[in-house]
Amino acid sequence: MRVLLVEDDDRLAAALTKALARHGHQVFRAGLAVDALRLAGGVDFVLLDLGLPDMDGLDVLRRLRRVSAVPLIVVTARTEEREVLRGLRSGADDYLVKPFRTVELMARMEAVVRRGTRPRPQRDDVVNVGDVRIDLESRQVTVAGEPVTLTRREFDLLAMLAREPGVVRGREEILDEIWGRPACVFGPSREGGESRIPEVVQLWRTCSL
Repeated sequence: MRVLLVEDDDRLAAALTKALARHGHQVFRAGLAVDALRLAGGVDFVLLDLGLPDMDGLDVLRRLRRVSAVPLIVVTARTEEREVLRGLRSGADDYLVKPFRTVELMARMEAVVRRGTRPRPQRDDVVNVGDVRIDLESRQVTVAGEPVTLTRREFDLLAMLAREPGVVRGREEILDEIWGRPACVFGPSREGGESRIPEVVQLWRTCSL
């Protein structure tokens, strides 16, 4: 397989590259998130470290999952249960904590491949539900033709709900996706003024009925 190894540690990357090559894999290495996102479209498997210098690996994972169904295992030193759950909820097929044995990595890769490829994400730039029109590319929202002004996070929340209508999102999942950490949704907004997140959720509930 063509394997993309996303790892900024040169020594670990070199050792993993040799081990993967011994098992017949062709390895492409990326030490930066920007390179990983550029290369991911041309490989059969991704091994993703989360501690990247230019972007958190979970953000890389989320961006990748919006456009690609490539099999992916997170390989990281983050051991907290919450981090494991965040990785799996964000779209990882498996989660492996460093240090690990090469034989275990190979076995997990084989298991992911046996399970098959997940459906490729379907991306529509514009979502229409009732009177609500959400342009995901231009980040504009209208209701009955009238523009609605939203902050960045308010739009991100509405877009998250609109991309997969009917999918129930848990509170922790929403906080991880939009804030990347625990946060108080119903308090003052850091972007200025009082948060209108409850209004955004109500808007989506209304137009989804």
